[in-house]
Amino acid sequence: MNEATQIATADATPVTERKSRLALLWLILPIAALGLAIAWLITADPLKSFSNGAPPVENLAFERIILSSNGIDVLVRAGGSQPMSIAQVQVDDAYWQFTQEPAGPLARGATAWLHLPYPWTLGEAHAITIVTNTGVTFGHTIAVAVPTPTRDATSLVPQAMLGLFVGLVPVVIGMMFYPALRGVGRNGMNFLLALTVGLLAFLAVDATAEAFELAGKAAALFQGQAMVVLAAAASFLLLMAAGRRGGAPTGLSLAGFISLGIGLHNLGEGLAIGAAFAAGAAGLGSFLVFGFMLHNITEGIGISAPLLKKQPPIWIFAALALLAGGPAVIGLWLGSLAYAPQWSALALAVGAGAILQVIVEVTAYLMRSDGRGKSALTSTATIAGLTTGAAFMYVTAMLVKI
Repeated sequence: MNEATQIATADATPVTERKSRLALLWLILPIAALGLAIAWLITADPLKSFSNGAPPVENLAFERIILSSNGIDVLVRAGGSQPMSIAQVQVDDAYWQFTQEPAGPLARGATAWLHLPYPWTLGEAHAITIVTNTGVTFGHTIAVAVPTPTRDATSLVPQAMLGLFVGLVPVVIGMMFYPALRGVGRNGMNFLLALTVGLLAFLAVDATAEAFELAGKAAALFQGQAMVVLAAAASFLLLMAAGRRGGAPTGLSLAGFISLGIGLHNLGEGLAIGAAFAAGAAGLGSFLVFGFMLHNITEGIGISAPLLKKQPPIWIFAALALLAGGPAVIGLWLGSLAYAPQWSALALAVGAGAILQVIVEVTAYLMRSDGRGKSALTSTATIAGLTTGAAFMYVTAMLVKI
């Protein structure tokens, strides 16, 4: 480096440092201004002149109900504009003594357990009404009273078996069609890939609808509708970015994304089943379990479709089946032991976004493998597969909707 270059570099260094300090200053100034504005708003309270004596807005969401030999335990979350106090609790139109943990007023977003020594009756419905100190009431109905599962092996083992039968077993059965499907021609491959898109499209719509329904039951502060949309969009974009890092996914990588999308959906489904099981809202008899199995068999076929041109080892199929069906067990455990509507809605929304990413990738793979580009989407085999996949999922869903 010659002398002129060294002088130019030395002159440029102070200029760069001044620009960095100036940029830092313009980053700090608006933050400081915001802090001063918030401090003035809190201390001066300019809104007090608008007060007309009306009570603050109150909101209370029921997040969990536990029935045991000691009575009824209720987990509530406050969502009002000011701290709120619970004054009385009614069960079946009768006032009952209760203890609150933690005691005192509930701040916005805070939760508390209400312990009621109420002698609930097995199999009957019970109505709970909470009255605040301002006289506002919030109600919740226990549709069918049954003991809440406890955290021990006695309850977790049968729940795991149920999760395996509604999640893992049907996926494995669907994968067993793999040898029979190998060697299909171009039209057969298009049909199977389109079948995958059809069943995934149904799962995406179903998961989104369930997520919105559960979001409506969550506390208002979670902004359930917006949470569902943002979670689904984030899931879709993150998986698209991850999947396209090494180019468009094909073969095993595409099958892995399909398994992941189905697994996230089964996690949300497991949460909902576990919550219904704990609340006694669903009689999970053999007919219902059979319905879930039949409903999910095509998932295994869809996972296998991108692998028809290859012959991966058996452990690959085992791993894909576990990724797709295993989350149903975890979801069922969590749903029966620690259920809250916002978390189920979030899981289903993430699953819907993941499934949408898989739909995009499988459609792109279908066009590439066919060789005719967009023309493959309008072929008879593709339309037949798409229709068959969606129709099968719709019809079998009738067996599991209660």
